[in-house]
Amino acid sequence: MNLEFGFLDYAIIAVYFLIVFAIGFYFARQERSSTEYFLAGRHVGWFAVGASLFASNISTEHFIGLSGTGYASGLATGNFEWSASVCLLILGWVFVPFYLKSGVFTMPEFLERRYNSASRWYLSSVSIVAYILTKISVHLFAAGILLKEVMGWDIYTSSILLVVVTGIYTIAGGMSAVIYTELIQTFILLIGAIALTWIGLDKVGGWDELVRNVPAEHFNMFKPMSDPEFPWTGVIIAPYIVGIWYWCTDQSIVQRVLAAKNIDHAKSGTVMAGFLKILPVFILVLPGLIAYALHQKGLLLPGQELKPNDVYPVMVKYLLPTGFRGLVVASLLAALMASLAACFNSASTLMTLDVYQKFRPQASEKQLVNFGRVSTIVLVAVSLLWVPLVTVLSDQLYVYLQSVQGYISPPIACVFLVGLLWPRANAKGATVVLWTGFVLGLLRFVLEVIHKSNPFTNPFIKTMVEMNFMHFAIILFVISVFLLIVVSVMTEKPSQEKLNGLTFKYAGNVDMSEDYKIENPARRRQNLVASVILGIMLLVLWIIFF
Repeated sequence: MNLEFGFLDYAIIAVYFLIVFAIGFYFARQERSSTEYFLAGRHVGWFAVGASLFASNISTEHFIGLSGTGYASGLATGNFEWSASVCLLILGWVFVPFYLKSGVFTMPEFLERRYNSASRWYLSSVSIVAYILTKISVHLFAAGILLKEVMGWDIYTSSILLVVVTGIYTIAGGMSAVIYTELIQTFILLIGAIALTWIGLDKVGGWDELVRNVPAEHFNMFKPMSDPEFPWTGVIIAPYIVGIWYWCTDQSIVQRVLAAKNIDHAKSGTVMAGFLKILPVFILVLPGLIAYALHQKGLLLPGQELKPNDVYPVMVKYLLPTGFRGLVVASLLAALMASLAACFNSASTLMTLDVYQKFRPQASEKQLVNFGRVSTIVLVAVSLLWVPLVTVLSDQLYVYLQSVQGYISPPIACVFLVGLLWPRANAKGATVVLWTGFVLGLLRFVLEVIHKSNPFTNPFIKTMVEMNFMHFAIILFVISVFLLIVVSVMTEKPSQEKLNGLTFKYAGNVDMSEDYKIENPARRRQNLVASVILGIMLLVLWIIFF
């Protein structure tokens, strides 16, 4: 049974697509240089930066995955959302000044300046692969779940359609089109998500009725150490390891702050996004608990099994009246297209500036932009082949996403963070850490896939494979830090020229004559006050839902 869309539903979706295409093609007429195409000319204001950071992160796998995990496990998965607010503050206050002062286009480029070209090649390659494993394919799979439920389309039909639609305005308009469509998409996805949560809570009978029909432990953000999905020992540390990689070093996120007018606007954007990241617990995870209560009361799929990945589509199908259905479907499409566009543009930036330009240093601006557009098409084609394998690891889509990120993020987070804090970290140490971490993470990933279909009996391998992915991420991060320190101490010290402007100790040893690198004292105080308020809000929320 598919949704019965009314005229108003179709009108809302049509208006959404018209707005997106209008923005995309407007900027398609404006783009000229590689800086304009890949970084929107570095003139984006703080509000657009913040909205873009949020929209590029929130996709259909958040709607599908967070509500599904909320239904199965409760609010604990929201720790990844609130820890993201902390990581966004770290991005703004710790990483942004170094990124903007160095004038880099990509994160691999920054890593090359801090260490060596081998580090740049590693991060470029891993980032592109990570987009396929944890971003584009998961976005498409989640969208497939939604459109199959509400429209009756199979996963490949919906995937190809959405890739083509998103690709048109992304390839045509570049970073400017991506950021300003994400600004609109932020409002649409928030309105749609809030509408479904409000209607669902009303259908349950209010908050008190929700509490009576949902297990008490579902409202706890911290689970026992024995919890298979979200043990408190993992939740208090691992999200920050994954978060530093994702929010502070991943190209698809950091590219938004690189496009900011200056450091002040970049910081303000990260703080704004930090406030926005508080919301998903209440508008994406909470609907999972609402679905649990409705199912228990026989008001949602009575007498039938409700699977985690089906929670959000089923709520859209059975709870929403005409008009709201179109609004929520538009919000889901907005979330998907924003994230896909971010991946497409960032991947093309990496493939163009970190790969193509390395081999063709004399390439013209036009050649760089054209290669970026072609590389996007290739990446999408490869991503579509991965979609059927996404469900192998976990029935809960968001857990799959976080687990894969937990395998690849620790060594990358280590070399960036330690590299800024400790001048003695050198290129040989970074190389050893990156490749050792890659091998260990890949080994865990492969063994876990095998274990799902053919369980291991060897005690050591079984323990390694069945260890919670957050505990594994913590161990891998500790190993990475240890290796970076040991190898760096045992080998030659980096020259000061290599460290100028790239570590805290030598942060001032860099030319700051360009306007976009200079901070305004008054704006800095405003950002500091807003950051403190955000920190207090998070602390209060964690105490309430402890």
